[in-house]
Amino acid sequence: MNAPVEIRVDAPVRADRRYFNRELSWLAFNRRVLEEAANPKHPLLERLRFLSISGSNLDEFFMVRVAGLKEQQLEGVEELSYDGLTPAKQLELIGAEADALVAEQQRMWLELAKLLAGEHVEAVTPADLTEREREFLRDHLSEQIFPVLTPQAIDPSHPFPFIPNLGFSLVFAMVDTADGEAVNEVLMIPASIPRFIRLPGKRARFVTIDEALAANLDLLFPGFELLGAGAFRILRDSEMEIEEDAEDLVRTFRTAIKERRRGRVIRLEFSSGTPEDLENLVRAGLHAEHAIIAESGGFIGIADLGQLVEVDRTDLKFAPYSPRLPERIQEHGGDCFAAIRDKEILVHHPYESFEVVVAFLRQAAADPDVIAIKQTLYRAGKQSAIIDALVAAADAGKSVTAVVELKARFDEEQNLLWASRLERAGVQVVYGFMDLKTHAKVSMVVRREGAVFRTYCHFGTGNYHPVTARLYTDLSLFTASRRAARDAGKLFNFISGYVAPKGLELITLSPRGLREKLEGLIDAEVANARAGKPAAIWAKMNSLVDPRIIDRLYAASEAGVSIDLIIRGICCLRPGVPGMSANIRVKSIVGRFLEHSRIWAFANGAKMPHRKAKLFISSADWMPRNLDRRVEVAVPMENATVHAQVLDQVMVANLIDNEQSWTLDAEGRYTRVKPGKKSFNLHTYFMTNPSLSGRGQALEGKKVPKLQLDQGG
Repeated sequence: MNAPVEIRVDAPVRADRRYFNRELSWLAFNRRVLEEAANPKHPLLERLRFLSISGSNLDEFFMVRVAGLKEQQLEGVEELSYDGLTPAKQLELIGAEADALVAEQQRMWLELAKLLAGEHVEAVTPADLTEREREFLRDHLSEQIFPVLTPQAIDPSHPFPFIPNLGFSLVFAMVDTADGEAVNEVLMIPASIPRFIRLPGKRARFVTIDEALAANLDLLFPGFELLGAGAFRILRDSEMEIEEDAEDLVRTFRTAIKERRRGRVIRLEFSSGTPEDLENLVRAGLHAEHAIIAESGGFIGIADLGQLVEVDRTDLKFAPYSPRLPERIQEHGGDCFAAIRDKEILVHHPYESFEVVVAFLRQAAADPDVIAIKQTLYRAGKQSAIIDALVAAADAGKSVTAVVELKARFDEEQNLLWASRLERAGVQVVYGFMDLKTHAKVSMVVRREGAVFRTYCHFGTGNYHPVTARLYTDLSLFTASRRAARDAGKLFNFISGYVAPKGLELITLSPRGLREKLEGLIDAEVANARAGKPAAIWAKMNSLVDPRIIDRLYAASEAGVSIDLIIRGICCLRPGVPGMSANIRVKSIVGRFLEHSRIWAFANGAKMPHRKAKLFISSADWMPRNLDRRVEVAVPMENATVHAQVLDQVMVANLIDNEQSWTLDAEGRYTRVKPGKKSFNLHTYFMTNPSLSGRGQALEGKKVPKLQLDQGG
């Protein structure tokens, strides 16, 4: 690397013009997700899926980010965000934008409902039912639904029931016709009951559970007259606070999970027309005096629309895609170790199967020459072949170590279950640090080969999760490099024994050195720009928030470094501002697959893309939490074929995509890119072309379309 150069990162521009607000940037991302529900190029049920995802995204945003700001507001915290806003001001701006987003979700649902009805997938009201359907519904409610429901009167002897997070409930004001006694009733709909009931017949006709119940109250409340009714849904604070001096981490997490279920109500949404006295009853019963109150004139709980996507109508969904197994592994008879020994392999998910990762560990578990396996686990899913492989390895008498991260948000309970199963099988389970999340994705397998031990490593940008591996774009590097093996061993010793990793030869870790490595790489590009050499940075990630890195990018831009950023989600950097970021361009890609891989490329004195570029894949986004409060890994791509695959294939494809891309301007507006005469969809390209490092000899003679980056103007 070039000698360090002086980089000025002072802030002549005031904070609110220097950075975008993190929370508003996230809402802008979710609006891009919602915009895909309006994209006529997508099949109808896929559009509905995007709408549902925008709803679940917004729920999580309130449960975590808004909950944190609300806590600060209630405690009188006046600490300013990077862009100079107090918690109260952020909540005000978030509220306005979230309300607009919800209104657009409701409008989109009405539009999609009409289009789906035209394709014989209908969400109907009880008034639309035939006599036969009404009879079916009454029988279904009586036999299948009512045994699960527990209506509760609200009076001094019947306190308001506990409503769990995301709980959807009905509330009624009624009068007993026998004695004229007024009574208020709350009816919670358990999460185990589907939101939609499918009606009999060949056509896919559905009615919501709440409308079905409202139309048949006489079955549930015989002898009562309805005076008023409403529906409500709640979101609770779902962040967990863990004391750093906790003596038993597992017990502490089990307690915290139970406490989270009873977290403060953050958002309370009522159906329009709910009588005011019933709203007051609910607010008091939930102790929701500080909750954000919203009223919906449409469908409450947009995320639940995802249930309709499961209808058996393949003609209204994306054509099925079957990931391919890298040909080079097939040519070695499925022997992962032989293929990796022959040459490093980079697997590009979901285009290439996650089964390669599973097969790597399954082979290790069954191979009598494998003596040890070490594995990090952040999110592994509910049905995990990875866990099965580790258990099988332990059963076979191998030394198996699993680093299970208990602080993986919303997966804490599942990870506790996995940890218990692994421990019962004899796996050495390590929980890592109290104050750091282990977010790195690393496997290492130690194998006896003749008179020596050889270590095979896997480094990934995504989780060891079989479901998300079919939906997220991620990269998996398999290598038998001795330097990688030594570094991976130091990583696991750092996590399990707090042994500070010294003398790393290949990888870079956070929070020990990754930030400094990034800054040094940016500084080197500045030095090249000042020396008149080509200077450029290409980076792809989920979020860019860290102000120190952003300031360094601003300084690099002013020094003449050309910077192209592909940021799917949150971006606090303000691009294209004269005198600050004129040489920085930012785009976001939202499409069939969720862009999740983290890739960093630095020109290193050559015009990109070029084999001399310094290139890395990583588990880390450029956020303070990733660089300072998590264990993350960045790995250089040194093999020529792998380097070309990541830089010339993956990064160039992301840069030239014009069918799923949005560009960010200096005012925070995202504009959908128009394809023009030459359209390019990176997801389609990778679904139809093999990767460079996974190609077998049978494909060597076949050309993969070479991607060209237009760098003019």
